[in-house]
Amino acid sequence: MPDRKTITAALKNQRIETPSWAYGNSGTRFKTFLQEGIPRDPFEKLDDAAQVHAFTGVAPSVALHIPWDRVDDYSALGEHAASLGLKLGAINPNTFQEDEYRLGSICNPDPAVREKAQRHLLECVDIMDVTGSDALSLWFADGLNYPGQDSLAERQQRLSEALRVAYDRLGPDQRMLLEYKFFEPAFYATDVPDWGTSYAHCMDLGERAQVLVDTGHHAPGTNIEFIVAFLLGRGRLGGFHFNSRFYADDDLMVGAADPFQLFRIMHEIVRAGALEDSANVAFMLDQCHNLEPKIPALIRSVLNVQEATAKALLVDGDALAEAQRNGDVLGANAVLMDAYNTDVRPLLAEVREDMGIDPDPIAAYHRSGYAEKIIASRKDGTPAGWGA
Repeated sequence: MPDRKTITAALKNQRIETPSWAYGNSGTRFKTFLQEGIPRDPFEKLDDAAQVHAFTGVAPSVALHIPWDRVDDYSALGEHAASLGLKLGAINPNTFQEDEYRLGSICNPDPAVREKAQRHLLECVDIMDVTGSDALSLWFADGLNYPGQDSLAERQQRLSEALRVAYDRLGPDQRMLLEYKFFEPAFYATDVPDWGTSYAHCMDLGERAQVLVDTGHHAPGTNIEFIVAFLLGRGRLGGFHFNSRFYADDDLMVGAADPFQLFRIMHEIVRAGALEDSANVAFMLDQCHNLEPKIPALIRSVLNVQEATAKALLVDGDALAEAQRNGDVLGANAVLMDAYNTDVRPLLAEVREDMGIDPDPIAAYHRSGYAEKIIASRKDGTPAGWGA
């Protein structure tokens, strides 16, 4: 088992990226629910993200979604982030909210639509150059609802061609993360439906193309930690979009539905040494806080990832390996369960105190008065939300 100093150092060094879109209004497919104090532009989203980082100490970067976060001057946005102790993270293109994309974007049968989507991907790489982002994070809603609607094989070829153009545009320190989704909004066939499809395309592209695992994008019962272990073993795990699901792509707070699953995933990360900066695994949140207040919900998600990580760091690797070699089924499982059942909250409170922050981030945020401040100051203007 790692000593306490090693464990606390790993927890202090962990970095969790928050998504700009989680700070705006969101809801279900039927309605967007409005809250008070919501940011009105990307600059105010960064203001709120700075609160999450201030009270957790481990969330210094913010992913952008384009065009939701489009601004006239990305250098100015980056400077604003830096003034808050933040940096701009992964750039996420949007190829699913325009009428032209009803039959797909880069897989669309219409060459003109494919060209429009391709230009957008390249625009996002241009934005990466300005913001200093090292990750182009791709998710495509492309797919089919009916058999015979389009050629499955030709759509895969179109996908390959578009990814190649975007990949070749990347700089030497930039990478492509290709996300997958089991279904929705395509119900018959999705063009990137699983980790195997993403992995195959990444292998075709090159070493700077990696798979992004969204923990909500799997069929019920899928062993996500197996996928993580497989991709880690081949150097193709680019990162995560952490969230929780009960039924489908629910985008709930990570660790809310199945905290044991989150622990099992983080155990594979720790076992492979992938918490180290050199592993270049991005730990990003991808959540929509429909009912709960945005900033406390994001703080809670960061805390949940920290707790799962702390428990994973407590696993006695030597005892586990010995039990596995000896075929001790119960003993091996007990090693994991002992770590999972440990209350790590006192340990994390000590870590935060060592970092100079409050041991109870959510209580500290509520005491700060920031929520009341933004409710009062943001009464005018249009709040950001899905599509803005």
